[in-house]
Amino acid sequence: MATKMILDCDTGVDDTMAIMYAALHPDIDLLAVGTVWGNVEVERGTRNTLRVLDIVGRGEVPVAQGAAGPLLGGPTEYAYHVHGDDGQGNAGDAEPVRAAEPTTAAQQIIDIVRQHPGEVWLVPVGPLTNIATALALDPELPKLVAGVSLMGGSASAPGNVSFVAEANIWHDAEAAQAVFAAKWPVVMAGLDVTMKVLITAEHRDQMLAGGPAGQYMGRIIEFYGEFYRDMVFGDWSCAMHDSIAVAAAAGHLDVQLAPVVNVEVDTTGGPGHGQTLVDLRGKYRGYPEQEGAHTTVLMEISDSIADTVVSLITDFQGA
Repeated sequence: MATKMILDCDTGVDDTMAIMYAALHPDIDLLAVGTVWGNVEVERGTRNTLRVLDIVGRGEVPVAQGAAGPLLGGPTEYAYHVHGDDGQGNAGDAEPVRAAEPTTAAQQIIDIVRQHPGEVWLVPVGPLTNIATALALDPELPKLVAGVSLMGGSASAPGNVSFVAEANIWHDAEAAQAVFAAKWPVVMAGLDVTMKVLITAEHRDQMLAGGPAGQYMGRIIEFYGEFYRDMVFGDWSCAMHDSIAVAAAAGHLDVQLAPVVNVEVDTTGGPGHGQTLVDLRGKYRGYPEQEGAHTTVLMEISDSIADTVVSLITDFQGA
């Protein structure tokens, strides 16, 4: 059976790839998408999400707009320098899009999960504000979902917005702590794996030579790869990030190491703010069971998932 899934995105470039992957794969039943602030402001992320679903012929998938800032308030910061002013590598289009749903992303999660108890994977790939809000609105939610597969955090890799913090967690550390503390199965696709699975220039060219989705993805990813070239890797390539959380929920990853351990989030406001504190003390004993642990932390996976996702998007020839 196909994996039922609700995505929650701050739709920039890597989110776009994740949406296309979830919308096109026959083993994934994409029930809905929520939007959140993060890479771009939530209104722009909502527009991008609606447009991407149209490009892949999935205009029936409901999209609900969510949080415009952190759970407890405070400043918002965006990543235009990474994703472009439009969140689409400054290469998006101005095609009209339908209206979003007349509900919030958090309420959409609750409504759909209650329609399919025990079956739906939540896949948040931006700040965790909407997921934490849904938890606060419906404390029974952890008993009703199949699990949460999130892109965020780091167990042992360096941070990407501070020495130790990954952007999605850092943006709303309090929301992230609430999500990790809830008693539901969590899969953490953090920088330990997402910085190792790369979209290459060859992948970009493959998509540009494909159908409408591939051409769009290949065009918008150019700016993203230039950021990684100039600031991270030294040559044109970019981290795949968000699609890995989708693949984890759908069971599409070849996983070599993924211990189930306890995870906390630093919410102190100090230099470590936003760090995921991952209990790796069992490393030298093969990660024995930890009391109360319910987070599977991806540490080593095959990078073949990049070829799979790129080929799926490239081969789509239109609805």
